[in-house]
Amino acid sequence: MAARQKRGNVSPTLLAFGRQLRRYREAKNLGQDRVAQRANGGRGVTPQYVSQVESGRTRCTREFAMFADELLGAGGKLVDLWEDLVLESAYPTWFDWVPVEAEAISLDAFELAVVHGLAQTRAYAANLLKGNEDAVEARLRRQEILRRAQPPRFSLLLDRGVLYREVGDPGVMREQLDHLIDMQSDTTSIQILPSRQHRGISGSFTIATLADRSEIAHVDSAARGLTMSDAEDVTRLATSFSSMRAVALPVDQSIDLIRKVVSERWT
Repeated sequence: MAARQKRGNVSPTLLAFGRQLRRYREAKNLGQDRVAQRANGGRGVTPQYVSQVESGRTRCTREFAMFADELLGAGGKLVDLWEDLVLESAYPTWFDWVPVEAEAISLDAFELAVVHGLAQTRAYAANLLKGNEDAVEARLRRQEILRRAQPPRFSLLLDRGVLYREVGDPGVMREQLDHLIDMQSDTTSIQILPSRQHRGISGSFTIATLADRSEIAHVDSAARGLTMSDAEDVTRLATSFSSMRAVALPVDQSIDLIRKVVSERWT
């Protein structure tokens, strides 16, 4: 969910782009929900995302502008406006995270409490989401990015406590931890952080690097997830990630530890 912002803090350039987008959409007699359903290569975004773009509270990606331009028959004008008004906007941006995740060329993630959504099995996700099948399916669809011909590089750090925190039952945990082992590949690495104080103790986060080398981060909290692109904020998270990776177990030792926990705790 995007952060609420006061109207007076809305970027004038983003608002100008959003108003033009709304005009083209309304000229085609399409609702925000219809546009949202077709976005992101058919995978969709939320109607709230479209609303935030139109109200100037979210800086959309170039890919979204290109999609909207074609869908709404703008003849390249929306893309030109994006280049003029959005690309150079210094206003902090708030994104729906799923489209950002789908566009990333690399993802660096740290999880303090549970397995990251991109690495969850169906049963593990179902227990976390209390059996909400729609939510489970949505989470599993996110994982399709890791099965592409050219998947993003995915580097995941897990606090050791995640391996011992029971979600579901021992069978669910055994399947989940075996899945973590199976995920290790040339493009996906999973490392375990020792259970001691480290720079990630305050919460989980993911940093996405896009094709243009810009970085966007998503931070979890008890209330909601927060997506941010402010360079100073992202740099702090990147520094924390580098610090934690330096003290994490190497991949081979992490695999050995996961196997040991499966054998001693979940078998």
